Amino acid sequence: MYQTSLSPEDVARLTARLSTVERSWPVGRQPVHTCYVPAGRVIASTVADWGREALESIDRDLLPDLPDGVLDRVEAKLRREPVEDLRIDFEDGYGAPEDDVEDMDAESTAHLVSRWIADGTVPPSIGLRIKSFDTPELRERGLRTLDIFLTALEEVPPGFTITFPKVTSADQIDVFADVLDLFGGDLKFEIQVETTQSVVDSEGRLAIPRFIAAGRGKVTGLHFGTYDYTAGCGLSAAQQHLAHGACDFARHVMQVSAAGTGVRLSDGSTNVLPVGDGKRYGWDTHYRLTRRSLEHGFYQGWDLHPAQLVTRYAAVYAFYREGLEADAARLRSYVERVSGGVLDEPATAQALSAFFLRAVDCGALDPVEVQVATGLDESGLRNLVARSS
Repeated sequence: MYQTSLSPEDVARLTARLSTVERSWPVGRQPVHTCYVPAGRVIASTVADWGREALESIDRDLLPDLPDGVLDRVEAKLRREPVEDLRIDFEDGYGAPEDDVEDMDAESTAHLVSRWIADGTVPPSIGLRIKSFDTPELRERGLRTLDIFLTALEEVPPGFTITFPKVTSADQIDVFADVLDLFGGDLKFEIQVETTQSVVDSEGRLAIPRFIAAGRGKVTGLHFGTYDYTAGCGLSAAQQHLAHGACDFARHVMQVSAAGTGVRLSDGSTNVLPVGDGKRYGWDTHYRLTRRSLEHGFYQGWDLHPAQLVTRYAAVYAFYREGLEADAARLRSYVERVSGGVLDEPATAQALSAFFLRAVDCGALDPVEVQVATGLDESGLRNLVARSS
């Protein structure tokens, strides 16, 4: 036996005050985008209309260069499932109509969602964005809209999410979580990170960890708001874009604050639309920014126009298909403990497994080709993620 100086009782006594940090990985499918549609424009055919308009917009001569087969996959996706996450917008994109108009839109859109659920056409994820808590008037209006919508909604579908915009303090999150408790069930919400106070508070502390804690397990995502945030930083119109360094700083804060919490990240939008004479420039811009987000670990973003679905799926599919061979080889080597030029840690195996699960979920890769490349089926990938956690 080896001689030691510390008794088990000494170790237990000294370490008793240390808390155990529980890390979690996001569970279930994450949509690659969120499509924001003003509530007054949401009709029964909205999802199908977005898919049809996206298909009709395709001009192969104007699109960025894509790997072989990607555009065919994109077209199939637009026919099968054009929108992965639909957000019925009662905030900036909706405006401030008369109260009776917003009341009517809240009830009618809830009935539409119920109809989509009944006929099996509801998107994989869906929800609404209410008005912010900026002023008493906006708070009252936003909560009334939420109340009417949830009261009229016959069934809360899986993946239902409420977007809480322009958050400036943990107190707002705490109150909103209390409000959701009044409705019963297990309602979830995502925080829009679009104010400077939602990144660094007035005392110079990172704000997001306290936001997540104030949500008491109800916060599922952090969505970056490009234009409100850059305007809040005092940037001129020409500098208000996703690739600006100010946005990178905010996203880095989001990333480190959400790591290990199970809270997902979503990047913001670009208002450069691929329409008219600006179609090529709009697609080039959207494709480049989407790829940039993916490379920085933001696997979701906002889309504001049907034509953006083309470059959303093109960029996502190209990203995953280009990474298939190298990432599969690394994951297979980790699983088989094969020595090679790269020695990966369990956390890397977790990230690689999640890479392939996301790729299969969105249709970028087929389950069979992933299994052939990695040696793991879907359950094996999910088990590896769980073990690495």
